[in-house]
Amino acid sequence: MSGERRILFLPGDGIGPEIMAQVRRLIDWFDERGYGFVVEEGEVGGTAYERHGTPLPDAVLAKAQEIGTVMFGAVGGPQWDDLPFHLKPEQGLLRLRKELGLFANLRPAMVFDALVDASSLKPDLVRGLDLMIVRELTGGVYFGEPRGIEELPDGEKRAVDTQVYTTPEIRRIARVAFELARGRRNSVTSVEKANVMYSGVLWRRTVQELHDREYPDVELRHMYADNCAMQLVRQPKQFDVIVTDNLFGDLLSDEAAMLTGSLGMLPSASLGEVRADGRRNALYEPVHGSAPDIAGQDRANPLACILSFAMLLRHSFGLSAEADLVEKAVAAVLEAGYRTADIHTPGTTLVGTTEMGSRVLEAMGRLALA
Repeated sequence: MSGERRILFLPGDGIGPEIMAQVRRLIDWFDERGYGFVVEEGEVGGTAYERHGTPLPDAVLAKAQEIGTVMFGAVGGPQWDDLPFHLKPEQGLLRLRKELGLFANLRPAMVFDALVDASSLKPDLVRGLDLMIVRELTGGVYFGEPRGIEELPDGEKRAVDTQVYTTPEIRRIARVAFELARGRRNSVTSVEKANVMYSGVLWRRTVQELHDREYPDVELRHMYADNCAMQLVRQPKQFDVIVTDNLFGDLLSDEAAMLTGSLGMLPSASLGEVRADGRRNALYEPVHGSAPDIAGQDRANPLACILSFAMLLRHSFGLSAEADLVEKAVAAVLEAGYRTADIHTPGTTLVGTTEMGSRVLEAMGRLALA
């Protein structure tokens, strides 16, 4: 194995520490086989606010910038709802994304065979579904200027948000999508509203130019965002990689997530530019929230966090075979009928957070010997 692999653990609030504990068990399993992971830990979110008066201490941010690979649990809880906006737990995550330059959000939507009936769509539409949405994360209407609410001379008000993208921003997110597609089914769908938005015109033109110049081997098609939303529920398996802007990516990734039938099963990755050492800053987190109502009860589903760790293995350390092993182990556990409360159905075996982690480890052991 090639040297030391450093990861910063930020468990956060609610169920964050419980699900991250199961990932730590997987890391220990790999370390017993010589992989050389080194885990450091920090505080973020409400937990950090309680101890340090801020949702992201400067020392934790500095450590994240130094290490570059972050495994994130969840943040938030009702006890912090009345805090000033800049002190809310979620601001810790947003600051991490900004300071680490995490511009590319990867949201896979994959349906495990054992959970195909959990989808709201017909089984034949989602069986075998495996798509990836690549969302631009640091530009667009959520960050464009000018923005705000102003009072008009007649006493009425006007709200302004600005959708703005530059060609370098579009190129770098499109490049991520094309590179991912080359390792998947070699197809990219670029999504915008070029029919009514100038930013969409520039997006389409820039993606096409990059494709023609650097990725002619990858299939590329363009689609309007409203049509893409319809096609996701009409024929979702037509998609391989979808690349889109911040706003449309926010909406379409949540729609795609529900095709799988369980938000608690979905991982994500947020990637930055390639660094001088050849690696990217990256943050990996489950899509679900902190679920404070079940925190500390050994009821949380750790599989989304475990699958986020599989993305970490693949995208930060190039350990594709090891990532495949983790994902196959999760599939095997589900096929064997084990379920946490959020995905439990009659005829399956209800297990807690820790036992689900144990079942995944057992499956990894069996698969590694096969």
